[in-house]
Amino acid sequence: MDWLVVVDVQPVFLNADSPWFSPMLPEAVGRIAELVPLFGERVLFTRFVPPDEVTGSWKPYYEKWDFAYRPEARDLWDVAAPWTGRRSVASHRFSKWEVLRPLLGADPHVVMCGVSTDCCVMSTALAAVDDGAHLRLVADACAAKDDEIHQRSLAILASRAPQLVITTTAVERQRR
Repeated sequence: MDWLVVVDVQPVFLNADSPWFSPMLPEAVGRIAELVPLFGERVLFTRFVPPDEVTGSWKPYYEKWDFAYRPEARDLWDVAAPWTGRRSVASHRFSKWEVLRPLLGADPHVVMCGVSTDCCVMSTALAAVDDGAHLRLVADACAAKDDEIHQRSLAILASRAPQLVITTTAVERQRR
């Protein structure tokens, strides 16, 4: 059975006043809202969170994005409404596969959507197929900073076929 993995749909990417706002995400959230009920309890949300201790190349990253450690940023790391409180896993890495993998069982079949197509979605998707997962990426339920970045990222991900198949919300509705 398929799992729906919703990557990093969080206020930090959804709120227009956030430095990491993804303008495509509000539209993608509508499609994600169509997908979530189709998978019942087999839905996992991921959350990008700042690490407790900043090391390596993350040091200059968080020097650039120092808002992430301010107390007022705390709520930015939750799963966005209306899914606050749903089953989620958190990681301070772009790829969430390491924290997802133990929850998905042997020979995982994953339908993935979320943000950002060029970063956390791509990192998680590539790690998943590298680990042997069967993956369908719902292109119209993913978001990036702009459509050009989104389309370029989808082209890279499409090159991983047949391990990774690009799909749409409409196709996924028909499959259920």
